[in-house]
Amino acid sequence: MSIPQSGGGPIERYEQLAEYLEAGNKPKDKWRIGTEHEKFGYCKDSLRPLPYDGERSIKAVLQGLRDRHGWKPVTEGEYLIGLEKDGANISLEPGGQLELSGAPLETIHQTCDEVNTHLREVKSIADEVGVGFIGLGAAPIWTHDEMPLMPKGRYKLMDGYMKTVGTLGTAMMRRTCTVQVNLDFGSEADMIQKMRVALALQPVATALFANSPFFEGKENGHKSWRARIWRDLDPARTGMLPFVFDEGFGFEAYVEYALDVPMYFVYRDGKYINALGQSFRDFMKGELPALPGEKPTLSDWADHLTTLFPEARMKKFIEMRGADGGPWRRLCALPAFWVGLTYDQSALDAAWDLVKGWDAETRDALRVAASVDGLQAKVGTIDMQTLAGQVLDIARSGLKARARPGLGGMVQDERHFLHALEDSVESHMAPADELLAHYRGDWNGDLTKIYAQYSY
Repeated sequence: MSIPQSGGGPIERYEQLAEYLEAGNKPKDKWRIGTEHEKFGYCKDSLRPLPYDGERSIKAVLQGLRDRHGWKPVTEGEYLIGLEKDGANISLEPGGQLELSGAPLETIHQTCDEVNTHLREVKSIADEVGVGFIGLGAAPIWTHDEMPLMPKGRYKLMDGYMKTVGTLGTAMMRRTCTVQVNLDFGSEADMIQKMRVALALQPVATALFANSPFFEGKENGHKSWRARIWRDLDPARTGMLPFVFDEGFGFEAYVEYALDVPMYFVYRDGKYINALGQSFRDFMKGELPALPGEKPTLSDWADHLTTLFPEARMKKFIEMRGADGGPWRRLCALPAFWVGLTYDQSALDAAWDLVKGWDAETRDALRVAASVDGLQAKVGTIDMQTLAGQVLDIARSGLKARARPGLGGMVQDERHFLHALEDSVESHMAPADELLAHYRGDWNGDLTKIYAQYSY
């Protein structure tokens, strides 16, 4: 999300904004799966977060991946800030979290192969320089002051602005990690149904993937502290988007929402120009204070869309954004979860039938409860454990209907990628519950043991 977008030329008509989104429509045989995941790096000897530069650093890992595994560099000024190869990219989140944004792939088998290859490459470099990587929803021990801010113009602007619009924005930037999946739609009607199901069921994903019960060295009272952080970041650009469930919702309604979200920046000639709090509507009229007299391009529009952070986000595809970062099995489980629910029409209809009676208050309450209690959450008559089982049944049926074989035909479909989630429902334990059991049990309150036992 943090790499400048390539959207196109000048915007000459208001209608181009919705047409940009509508251009994402694809026939079903062209639907793809794009998986993104972030992870924290640390020095193995001190268990401290990685700086940008130095012998043991984010830069050293990026250089190793570039030189050893054929990734092409992405730079901003003098800084190496990312890598590209075969439709995928590796980028830096604000606190040095290393993110793989995977290529658009046809099957979850391919996605999981991509994840495993990436983790293997990263580990080969990290081991040589004394660095480790761990998948968690929030940094368990490190404080704000211990976390570096990566040398990217976008992040410098965001860091200051976050402090003016919420209380936890800088914590999100430096000390959270997520896994998400990007999925296609076939038409406006298909997009509408998928967005509604995606938003309504993000709390289920949050509960199943909850993996951040610690913060600053102690229990924080939430199964997903990452999800808690997102609730107090910036109300203008986060949340459950109740208007998506209104009659008449479509591409144009999403455009109107996006236009009302204050801007962060405009990207010109390799630099981020401060447009904090300014209006894209003014930009459309050539009245943006940051660039007086200049009108936006579709690339500016594409960039602006990356600064919206709802639980499900639309660009030319839909991003499912509700899950904590975690162990490798769950990096494959998240795309299986959402592909199963949304890429088979019968499964998508069943998922909509499950949630269409909920009102905005119920959806918001589920979001909060999932953050606090995970799979033990209850909202009215809704029991999260039971709901998660029902949703997994639907996802399983969707993957069976897709019937995408793997391992040279030895595996009939993609259902086995749900096993990690099925285990959680059966045991009543998401990753956060397992971490808490260790912390209160065999770790004897020593949270540093999390690195040895849960690193990739």
